[in-house]
Amino acid sequence: MQFNLVATDAQSKARAGVVHTDHGSIETPIFMPVGTAGTVKAVHQRELKEDVKAEIILGNTYHLFLRPGLDVLEQAGGLHKFNGWDRPILTDSGGYQVFSLAGTRKIKEEGVKFKSHIDGSTLDFTPENVMDTQRTIGADIIMAFDECTPYPCDHTYAKHSMERTHRWLQRCVDRFDGTEPKYGYSQTLFPIVQGSTYKDLRIQSAETIASFGREGNAIGGLSVGEPAEMMYEMTEVVCDILPKDKPRYLMGVGTPANILENIALGVDMFDCVLPTRNARNGMLFTTQGIINIKNKKWAEDFSPIDAELGGYVSSFYTKAYLRHLIHSGEYLAGQIASVHNLTFFLWLVKQARQHILNGTFRDWKDVMVKKLMTRL
Repeated sequence: MQFNLVATDAQSKARAGVVHTDHGSIETPIFMPVGTAGTVKAVHQRELKEDVKAEIILGNTYHLFLRPGLDVLEQAGGLHKFNGWDRPILTDSGGYQVFSLAGTRKIKEEGVKFKSHIDGSTLDFTPENVMDTQRTIGADIIMAFDECTPYPCDHTYAKHSMERTHRWLQRCVDRFDGTEPKYGYSQTLFPIVQGSTYKDLRIQSAETIASFGREGNAIGGLSVGEPAEMMYEMTEVVCDILPKDKPRYLMGVGTPANILENIALGVDMFDCVLPTRNARNGMLFTTQGIINIKNKKWAEDFSPIDAELGGYVSSFYTKAYLRHLIHSGEYLAGQIASVHNLTFFLWLVKQARQHILNGTFRDWKDVMVKKLMTRL
Protein backbone atom coordinates (compact mmCIF):
# COMPACT_ATOMS: atom_id res chain seq x y z
CA MET A 1 0.00 0.00 0.00
CA GLN A 2 1.17 3.52 -0.80
CA PHE A 3 -0.08 6.93 0.28
CA ASN A 4 0.45 10.13 -1.67
CA LEU A 5 -0.28 13.45 0.02
CA VAL A 6 -1.78 15.73 -2.63
CA ALA A 7 -2.68 18.93 -0.75
CA THR A 8 -2.92 20.47 2.70
CA ASP A 9 -5.17 23.26 3.93
CA ALA A 10 -3.43 26.49 4.94
CA GLN A 11 -5.98 27.38 7.66
CA SER A 12 -6.30 23.94 9.29
CA LYS A 13 -4.54 20.59 9.39
CA ALA A 14 -6.84 19.06 6.74
CA ARG A 15 -5.20 16.96 4.03
CA ALA A 16 -6.16 15.47 0.67
CA GLY A 17 -4.38 12.33 -0.46
CA VAL A 18 -4.62 9.04 -2.32
CA VAL A 19 -4.23 5.56 -0.83
CA HIS A 20 -3.16 3.00 -3.45
CA THR A 21 -4.03 -0.68 -2.95
CA ASP A 22 -4.09 -3.69 -5.26
CA HIS A 23 -7.89 -3.43 -5.39
CA GLY A 24 -7.86 0.22 -6.41
CA SER A 25 -7.10 3.72 -5.20
CA ILE A 26 -8.92 5.60 -2.43
CA GLU A 27 -9.12 9.40 -2.46
CA THR A 28 -8.89 10.86 1.03
CA PRO A 29 -10.49 12.09 3.15
CA ILE A 30 -12.76 9.07 2.83
CA PHE A 31 -15.74 7.58 4.65
CA MET A 32 -15.90 3.76 4.67
CA PRO A 33 -19.34 2.11 4.89
CA VAL A 34 -19.44 -0.63 7.51
CA GLY A 35 -20.25 -4.13 6.25
CA THR A 36 -19.92 -6.00 9.54
CA ALA A 37 -20.95 -9.48 8.40
CA GLY A 38 -19.83 -9.17 4.77
CA THR A 39 -22.62 -6.81 3.74
CA VAL A 40 -23.43 -3.16 4.18
CA LYS A 41 -26.93 -3.68 5.61
CA ALA A 42 -29.74 -3.36 3.04
CA VAL A 43 -27.43 -2.13 0.25
CA HIS A 44 -26.45 -3.99 -2.93
CA GLN A 45 -22.82 -3.87 -4.10
CA ARG A 46 -24.03 -2.21 -7.32
CA GLU A 47 -25.67 0.58 -5.28
CA LEU A 48 -22.52 0.97 -3.20
CA LYS A 49 -20.47 1.51 -6.35
CA GLU A 50 -22.84 3.41 -8.62
CA ASP A 51 -25.02 5.44 -6.22
CA VAL A 52 -23.09 5.73 -2.95
CA LYS A 53 -19.74 5.78 -4.80
CA ALA A 54 -17.98 3.96 -1.97
CA GLU A 55 -14.27 3.37 -2.58
CA ILE A 56 -13.65 0.98 0.33
CA ILE A 57 -15.87 -0.93 2.76
CA LEU A 58 -15.32 -2.64 6.13
CA GLY A 59 -15.74 -6.17 7.39
CA ASN A 60 -15.55 -7.38 11.00
CA THR A 61 -13.20 -10.19 11.96
CA TYR A 62 -15.23 -11.40 14.95
CA HIS A 63 -18.52 -11.64 13.05
CA LEU A 64 -17.02 -13.12 9.87
CA PHE A 65 -15.11 -15.67 11.93
CA LEU A 66 -18.43 -16.86 13.39
CA ARG A 67 -20.46 -16.62 10.17
CA PRO A 68 -19.86 -17.75 7.47
CA GLY A 69 -16.59 -19.00 9.00
CA LEU A 70 -13.05 -19.16 7.66
CA ASP A 71 -13.52 -22.43 5.76
CA VAL A 72 -16.26 -20.93 3.60
CA LEU A 73 -14.34 -17.69 3.03
CA GLU A 74 -11.18 -19.55 2.05
CA GLN A 75 -13.05 -21.83 -0.35
CA ALA A 76 -14.65 -18.75 -1.92
CA GLY A 77 -11.24 -17.14 -2.44
CA GLY A 78 -11.62 -14.49 0.26
CA LEU A 79 -14.28 -11.94 1.13
CA HIS A 80 -13.92 -10.05 -2.17
CA LYS A 81 -14.93 -13.14 -4.13
CA PHE A 82 -17.55 -14.17 -1.57
CA ASN A 83 -19.50 -10.90 -1.57
CA GLY A 84 -18.58 -9.65 -5.04
CA TRP A 85 -16.91 -6.40 -3.91
CA ASP A 86 -13.93 -5.72 -6.17
CA ARG A 87 -12.64 -2.58 -4.43
CA PRO A 88 -10.56 -2.35 -1.23
CA ILE A 89 -11.76 -3.87 2.06
CA LEU A 90 -10.57 -3.07 5.59
CA THR A 91 -11.20 -5.46 8.49
CA ASP A 92 -11.53 -4.55 12.15
CA SER A 93 -9.58 -6.97 14.31
CA GLY A 94 -12.24 -7.73 16.92
CA GLY A 95 -10.75 -5.19 19.32
CA TYR A 96 -14.01 -3.26 19.37
CA GLN A 97 -15.81 -6.45 20.48
CA VAL A 98 -13.43 -6.54 23.47
CA PHE A 99 -15.24 -3.31 24.42
CA SER A 100 -18.78 -4.00 23.21
CA LEU A 101 -18.99 -7.60 24.52
CA ALA A 102 -17.44 -6.77 27.88
CA GLY A 103 -19.97 -8.93 29.72
CA THR A 104 -18.99 -12.12 27.89
CA ARG A 105 -15.22 -11.88 27.52
CA LYS A 106 -12.06 -12.25 29.61
CA ILE A 107 -8.80 -10.45 28.80
CA LYS A 108 -5.45 -12.05 29.57
CA GLU A 109 -1.93 -11.43 28.31
CA GLU A 110 -2.25 -14.26 25.82
CA GLY A 111 -5.41 -12.82 24.29
CA VAL A 112 -9.16 -12.61 24.79
CA LYS A 113 -11.70 -15.36 25.48
CA PHE A 114 -15.14 -14.56 24.07
CA LYS A 115 -18.44 -16.34 24.44
CA SER A 116 -20.09 -16.39 21.02
CA HIS A 117 -23.18 -14.21 20.95
CA ILE A 118 -24.73 -16.83 18.63
CA ASP A 119 -24.39 -20.11 20.52
CA GLY A 120 -22.35 -19.35 23.66
CA SER A 121 -19.31 -21.34 22.52
CA THR A 122 -15.88 -20.16 23.66
CA LEU A 123 -13.63 -18.35 21.21
CA ASP A 124 -9.95 -17.58 21.75
CA PHE A 125 -8.62 -14.49 19.98
CA THR A 126 -4.87 -13.85 20.13
CA PRO A 127 -2.74 -11.36 18.21
CA GLU A 128 -1.40 -14.25 16.14
CA ASN A 129 -4.64 -15.95 15.18
CA VAL A 130 -6.33 -12.62 14.51
CA MET A 131 -3.62 -11.89 11.93
CA ASP A 132 -4.16 -15.34 10.40
CA THR A 133 -7.92 -14.82 10.38
CA GLN A 134 -7.66 -11.47 8.60
CA ARG A 135 -5.24 -12.96 6.09
CA THR A 136 -7.90 -15.60 5.35
CA ILE A 137 -10.72 -13.06 5.14
CA GLY A 138 -8.53 -11.32 2.57
CA ALA A 139 -8.74 -7.66 3.59
CA ASP A 140 -6.49 -5.14 1.88
CA ILE A 141 -6.01 -3.32 5.20
CA ILE A 142 -5.74 -5.40 8.37
CA MET A 143 -6.07 -3.93 11.86
CA ALA A 144 -3.87 -4.88 14.79
CA PHE A 145 -5.53 -6.65 17.74
CA ASP A 146 -6.08 -4.20 20.57
CA GLU A 147 -8.38 -3.39 23.46
CA CYS A 148 -10.84 -0.56 22.91
CA THR A 149 -11.15 0.83 26.44
CA PRO A 150 -14.51 2.05 27.77
CA TYR A 151 -15.29 5.63 28.75
CA PRO A 152 -14.84 6.53 31.46
CA CYS A 153 -11.97 4.42 32.74
CA ASP A 154 -9.32 5.37 35.28
CA HIS A 155 -5.75 6.26 34.35
CA THR A 156 -4.27 3.07 35.78
CA TYR A 157 -6.58 0.82 33.76
CA ALA A 158 -6.06 2.87 30.60
CA LYS A 159 -2.28 2.70 31.04
CA HIS A 160 -2.17 -1.06 31.61
CA SER A 161 -4.53 -1.65 28.68
CA MET A 162 -2.46 0.58 26.38
CA GLU A 163 0.78 -1.18 27.35
CA ARG A 164 -0.81 -4.57 26.66
CA THR A 165 -2.08 -3.29 23.30
CA HIS A 166 1.50 -2.30 22.46
CA ARG A 167 2.78 -5.75 23.43
CA TRP A 168 0.04 -7.32 21.34
CA LEU A 169 1.04 -5.06 18.45
CA GLN A 170 4.58 -6.46 18.47
CA ARG A 171 3.11 -9.96 18.29
CA CYS A 172 0.77 -8.88 15.47
CA VAL A 173 3.69 -7.43 13.51
CA ASP A 174 5.83 -10.54 14.03
CA ARG A 175 3.03 -12.83 12.82
CA PHE A 176 1.97 -10.56 9.95
CA ASP A 177 5.51 -10.11 8.66
CA GLY A 178 6.14 -13.86 8.99
CA THR A 179 3.17 -14.84 6.81
CA GLU A 180 2.09 -14.28 3.21
CA PRO A 181 -1.23 -13.16 1.68
CA LYS A 182 -3.39 -16.05 0.48
CA TYR A 183 -5.03 -14.70 -2.65
CA GLY A 184 -2.30 -13.11 -4.74
CA TYR A 185 -2.62 -9.45 -3.71
CA SER A 186 -0.83 -7.44 -1.04
CA GLN A 187 -2.18 -6.70 2.43
CA THR A 188 -1.07 -4.08 4.93
CA LEU A 189 -1.25 -3.82 8.74
CA PHE A 190 -2.37 -0.69 10.63
CA PRO A 191 -1.44 -0.36 14.33
CA ILE A 192 -3.94 1.38 16.64
CA VAL A 193 -3.26 4.23 19.08
CA GLN A 194 -5.00 3.82 22.46
CA GLY A 195 -4.79 5.66 25.79
CA SER A 196 -8.41 6.61 26.51
CA THR A 197 -8.88 10.36 27.16
CA TYR A 198 -5.52 10.87 28.90
CA LYS A 199 -3.17 13.17 27.01
CA ASP A 200 0.01 11.66 28.44
CA LEU A 201 -1.07 8.16 27.42
CA ARG A 202 -2.17 9.27 23.96
CA ILE A 203 1.24 10.90 23.40
CA GLN A 204 3.05 7.78 24.59
CA SER A 205 0.88 5.49 22.46
CA ALA A 206 1.13 7.65 19.31
CA GLU A 207 4.93 7.75 19.64
CA THR A 208 5.05 3.96 20.10
CA ILE A 209 2.73 3.28 17.15
CA ALA A 210 4.68 5.70 14.91
CA SER A 211 7.93 3.91 15.79
CA PHE A 212 6.70 0.72 14.09
CA GLY A 213 6.84 2.47 10.70
CA ARG A 214 3.82 0.75 9.16
CA GLU A 215 2.13 2.01 5.99
CA GLY A 216 -0.79 3.55 7.90
CA ASN A 217 -1.96 4.19 11.45
CA ALA A 218 -5.28 4.17 13.28
CA ILE A 219 -6.68 5.98 16.30
CA GLY A 220 -8.96 3.82 18.46
CA GLY A 221 -10.83 4.11 21.73
CA LEU A 222 -12.67 7.32 20.86
CA SER A 223 -16.35 7.90 20.05
CA VAL A 224 -17.22 5.54 22.93
CA GLY A 225 -19.25 8.02 24.96
CA GLU A 226 -16.78 10.81 25.71
CA PRO A 227 -17.74 14.45 24.97
CA ALA A 228 -17.00 15.53 21.39
CA GLU A 229 -14.55 18.21 22.53
CA MET A 230 -12.53 15.57 24.38
CA MET A 231 -12.45 13.41 21.24
CA TYR A 232 -11.18 16.37 19.21
CA GLU A 233 -8.51 17.13 21.80
CA MET A 234 -7.19 13.56 21.79
CA THR A 235 -7.33 13.36 17.99
CA GLU A 236 -5.32 16.55 17.61
CA VAL A 237 -2.67 15.36 20.06
CA VAL A 238 -2.29 12.08 18.18
CA CYS A 239 -2.37 13.54 14.64
CA ASP A 240 0.41 15.95 15.58
CA ILE A 241 2.62 12.93 16.38
CA LEU A 242 1.69 10.36 13.74
CA PRO A 243 3.79 10.67 10.56
CA LYS A 244 2.48 13.07 7.93
CA ASP A 245 3.31 10.74 5.03
CA LYS A 246 1.02 7.94 6.27
CA PRO A 247 -2.81 7.82 6.27
CA ARG A 248 -4.54 8.32 9.62
CA TYR A 249 -7.73 6.38 10.33
CA LEU A 250 -10.05 7.47 13.17
CA MET A 251 -12.06 4.39 14.03
CA GLY A 252 -15.82 4.47 14.56
CA VAL A 253 -16.42 8.18 13.87
CA GLY A 254 -19.03 9.48 13.45
CA THR A 255 -21.61 12.20 12.79
CA PRO A 256 -21.16 14.54 9.80
CA ALA A 257 -20.00 17.30 12.16
CA ASN A 258 -17.54 14.91 13.86
CA ILE A 259 -16.11 13.95 10.49
CA LEU A 260 -15.59 17.53 9.33
CA GLU A 261 -14.01 18.62 12.61
CA ASN A 262 -11.64 15.64 12.59
CA ILE A 263 -10.70 16.22 8.95
CA ALA A 264 -9.66 19.69 10.09
CA LEU A 265 -7.37 18.04 12.67
CA GLY A 266 -5.60 15.86 10.08
CA VAL A 267 -7.62 12.62 9.89
CA ASP A 268 -7.88 10.90 6.49
CA MET A 269 -10.15 7.86 6.98
CA PHE A 270 -13.43 7.31 8.84
CA ASP A 271 -16.02 4.58 9.39
CA CYS A 272 -19.23 4.34 11.38
CA VAL A 273 -22.46 2.33 11.47
CA LEU A 274 -24.37 5.56 12.14
CA PRO A 275 -25.57 6.32 8.57
CA THR A 276 -27.15 2.88 8.08
CA ARG A 277 -28.30 2.28 11.67
CA ASN A 278 -29.94 5.70 11.89
CA ALA A 279 -31.43 5.25 8.43
CA ARG A 280 -33.31 2.15 9.55
CA ASN A 281 -34.76 4.23 12.40
CA GLY A 282 -35.88 7.06 10.10
CA MET A 283 -33.09 9.60 10.66
CA LEU A 284 -31.83 11.10 7.40
CA PHE A 285 -28.73 13.24 6.96
CA THR A 286 -29.21 15.78 4.19
CA THR A 287 -27.40 18.71 2.60
CA GLN A 288 -29.72 21.03 4.57
CA GLY A 289 -29.67 19.30 7.97
CA ILE A 290 -31.16 16.34 9.82
CA ILE A 291 -34.65 14.94 9.08
CA ASN A 292 -36.68 12.57 11.24
CA ILE A 293 -38.77 11.16 8.42
CA LYS A 294 -41.22 9.63 10.91
CA ASN A 295 -42.52 13.09 11.84
CA LYS A 296 -46.00 14.02 10.66
CA LYS A 297 -44.68 17.19 8.99
CA TRP A 298 -43.35 15.05 6.11
CA ALA A 299 -46.61 13.14 5.50
CA GLU A 300 -47.66 15.37 2.60
CA ASP A 301 -44.23 16.57 1.48
CA PHE A 302 -43.92 15.33 -2.10
CA SER A 303 -40.49 16.87 -2.73
CA PRO A 304 -37.46 14.58 -3.25
CA ILE A 305 -35.62 13.35 -0.18
CA ASP A 306 -32.66 15.59 -1.07
CA ALA A 307 -32.68 17.10 -4.58
CA GLU A 308 -29.38 18.93 -3.99
CA LEU A 309 -27.57 15.71 -3.10
CA GLY A 310 -28.61 13.97 -6.31
CA GLY A 311 -28.27 10.24 -6.82
CA TYR A 312 -31.10 7.88 -7.69
CA VAL A 313 -32.91 7.30 -4.37
CA SER A 314 -32.47 10.85 -3.05
CA SER A 315 -33.88 12.39 -6.24
CA PHE A 316 -36.50 9.78 -7.19
CA TYR A 317 -38.32 9.06 -3.93
CA THR A 318 -40.29 11.68 -2.00
CA LYS A 319 -40.23 12.37 1.71
CA ALA A 320 -43.93 11.49 1.95
CA TYR A 321 -43.39 8.11 0.28
CA LEU A 322 -40.40 7.22 2.46
CA ARG A 323 -42.36 8.20 5.58
CA HIS A 324 -45.20 5.93 4.44
CA LEU A 325 -42.77 3.02 3.95
CA ILE A 326 -41.19 3.54 7.40
CA HIS A 327 -44.57 3.62 9.14
CA SER A 328 -45.72 0.57 7.17
CA GLY A 329 -42.67 -1.43 8.25
CA GLU A 330 -41.64 -2.01 4.63
CA TYR A 331 -38.11 -3.34 4.07
CA LEU A 332 -37.70 -0.92 1.17
CA ALA A 333 -37.71 1.95 3.68
CA GLY A 334 -34.45 0.79 5.24
CA GLN A 335 -32.91 0.27 1.82
CA ILE A 336 -33.83 3.72 0.50
CA ALA A 337 -32.80 5.50 3.71
CA SER A 338 -29.51 3.57 3.95
CA VAL A 339 -28.50 4.30 0.36
CA HIS A 340 -29.43 7.96 0.85
CA ASN A 341 -27.46 8.39 4.09
CA LEU A 342 -24.38 6.63 2.71
CA THR A 343 -24.56 8.71 -0.48
CA PHE A 344 -24.65 11.81 1.71
CA PHE A 345 -21.63 10.73 3.78
CA LEU A 346 -19.55 10.01 0.66
CA TRP A 347 -20.71 13.31 -0.87
CA LEU A 348 -19.63 15.12 2.30
CA VAL A 349 -16.05 13.81 2.30
CA LYS A 350 -15.77 14.46 -1.46
CA GLN A 351 -16.88 18.05 -0.86
CA ALA A 352 -14.33 18.34 1.92
CA ARG A 353 -11.59 17.04 -0.38
CA GLN A 354 -12.52 19.52 -3.10
CA HIS A 355 -12.43 22.42 -0.67
CA ILE A 356 -9.02 21.29 0.61
CA LEU A 357 -7.75 21.25 -2.98
CA ASN A 358 -9.29 24.68 -3.59
CA GLY A 359 -7.86 26.17 -0.38
CA THR A 360 -11.34 27.00 0.99
CA PHE A 361 -11.85 24.15 3.46
CA ARG A 362 -11.83 26.01 6.78
CA ASP A 363 -14.51 28.57 5.95
CA TRP A 364 -16.69 25.95 4.24
CA LYS A 365 -16.32 23.56 7.18
CA ASP A 366 -17.39 26.16 9.74
CA VAL A 367 -20.56 26.90 7.77
CA MET A 368 -21.35 23.25 7.07
CA VAL A 369 -20.93 22.03 10.66
CA LYS A 370 -23.67 24.40 11.84
CA LYS A 371 -25.94 23.56 8.92
CA LEU A 372 -25.55 19.79 9.24
CA MET A 373 -26.42 19.84 12.96
CA THR A 374 -29.72 21.65 12.25
CA ARG A 375 -32.90 19.63 12.83
CA LEU A 376 -35.34 20.30 10.02
